[in-house]
Amino acid sequence: MAKVIRFDRVGGPEVLYSTTAEVGRPGPGQVRLRHVAVGLNYADTYFRDGTYPIPLPNGIGVEAAGIVEELGEGVTQVALGDRVSYTGFTNTLGAYSTERLVDAAPLIKLPDAISLETAAAMTMRGLTSAYLMTRIWDYKPGDTLLLHAAAGGVGLIVSQWAKLLGLNVIGTVSTEEKAALARAHGCDHTINYSHEDVAKRARELTGGVGVNVVIDSVGKNTFEASLDSLKRRGLMVCVGTASGPIPPFNPHILRARVRFTSHARLWPTTSPTPQKKPNWRARFLGTSPQAASASKSTSAMPWMTRCRRTAIWKHAKPPAHRSS
Repeated sequence: MAKVIRFDRVGGPEVLYSTTAEVGRPGPGQVRLRHVAVGLNYADTYFRDGTYPIPLPNGIGVEAAGIVEELGEGVTQVALGDRVSYTGFTNTLGAYSTERLVDAAPLIKLPDAISLETAAAMTMRGLTSAYLMTRIWDYKPGDTLLLHAAAGGVGLIVSQWAKLLGLNVIGTVSTEEKAALARAHGCDHTINYSHEDVAKRARELTGGVGVNVVIDSVGKNTFEASLDSLKRRGLMVCVGTASGPIPPFNPHILRARVRFTSHARLWPTTSPTPQKKPNWRARFLGTSPQAASASKSTSAMPWMTRCRRTAIWKHAKPPAHRSS
């Protein structure tokens, strides 16, 4: 029997409960996977609170790493005993568990140098960084990138990747400690948005021209500043809404400023396609972001909601049990 975290109504962290479930045998195209570490992501709260509607009752979590224990019919891309990680959207929902059945398609075989704990904490952030740096914009050496939340999981990977491409990186942060961390991972300049005008400072740092690309994972609170930081025909990539959804706006404000926007999402890029595998492997090259560990998923939920950070849940002390 596997230990699993489930919920049967939307709400706060209190709706989550621990129970047990029979895993069963894998069907065609599936594997039975024993989890070693599970990624806890801020986006998980969107499933829990109903922002992302799903049928209930249901499991929660979309990212984990573990060991392949059994193969279903037709599975050839992984073998028994392989160390793998995965991430996704509704196709991988139910990761908060000690063991599960999962489609083999999204599984990524891990190199020996990457621990299962690191993989659980960085797979989504690594894949996000991969498409942001390879599929969204044709970056050229000397381009300037404004990166919000530069000290976060995605930010620490993107800033290093950007430096390898020869970009100028301006990172936004909320504290001086985060500013130091961002600079240590590749940011040429940092802007503390708790007391600095982001758009004004970005233009000062670019001689009044503006930046080529903004990667904005904050959303509501930074939308206007992001637009005002762009140069003519620059690109704003909306990749998250940590401060809340971007409110409706008149598209003519983009026409007036001659700027482009893109709403980027990870999960369509994780569907099986011939061109995906190099990007999937690329995110494991170099470094991994810092990740805070949490021993209980239900106790980590309020902390994630406040801090909007990424954690890993190692299966040691599960939350209070509730019989199914």
